[in-house]
Amino acid sequence: MSDTRAWDMKVFLRVAALGSFSAAGREVGMTPSSTAKLITRLEERLGVRLIERSTRRLRLTAEGELYRERAEALLGDLDALDAEVAGGARAPTGLIRITVSVPFGRHCLLPLLPEFTQDFPDIRLDLTLTDEVVDLYAAQADVAFRAGRLMDSALLAVRLGEVRRRIVASPDYLARRGTPRSAADLEHHDCLGFNFRRAAAVWPLKTGGRLVDREVDTRIVANNGETVRHMAVLGLGLARLGEFHVRADLAAGRLVSVLDDVLVDSEAFHAVYLGRERAPRRVQAFLDFMTPRLRACLQ
Repeated sequence: MSDTRAWDMKVFLRVAALGSFSAAGREVGMTPSSTAKLITRLEERLGVRLIERSTRRLRLTAEGELYRERAEALLGDLDALDAEVAGGARAPTGLIRITVSVPFGRHCLLPLLPEFTQDFPDIRLDLTLTDEVVDLYAAQADVAFRAGRLMDSALLAVRLGEVRRRIVASPDYLARRGTPRSAADLEHHDCLGFNFRRAAAVWPLKTGGRLVDREVDTRIVANNGETVRHMAVLGLGLARLGEFHVRADLAAGRLVSVLDDVLVDSEAFHAVYLGRERAPRRVQAFLDFMTPRLRACLQ
């Protein structure tokens, strides 16, 4: 990237943040008219309008919002690259943005952070726990953890293992409603599920010797697996959850696994990250530290 392009991005970001050519110009040492002309030249080069002008205020267009997000991420990577190269053999430094599902974050990733932060005191972490699939580019994230088939070929991935799912319920619920013995028995039970966009109330179950994606009637739904697990412990119904997620509950007797001979449900689990041939040193250090430990959590 040329120095001119980097400068144009920096000026644009100050205009976007301050909503004013004059205020941004004062910060970067330019006149208001020179600042406005720079933005105009940038728009002409890109062939799109980035900022809507009015007598009262400036407002980013949809293209302007996208350019702002990507410019912030790109300049942040340049700053991190400078810091890493200047640091030479020094310990990795900088910010890592991570997105992870609520169950995997709480039960596998978070317990490892005290040791990681002690070993890498110059790395800062920005964690987002959500069961929604996050666009790494839009979220400016460095690493995400995902179950299932990877769709975005532009992402690099480290396989962590397989996530096997179990159908579980509390002993109290089973005492009240009975233990299901077949897929057909689910019609007489309360099932717990999820309300986010990609969720489908479908469980892969063997019926008559064939594997069938069976639609279940979910009486209560929630937006993350940890809430669904807690509802199952409270006796509200049957839940289909990752084995790593309910392992402690099964061992303690808070939950009981049912239909183990009927449910056929496992998916590959990966850490995915942005990059080409190699990740930044801070991200590589994070992956090298976490990979063997997270693989152990999934076993």
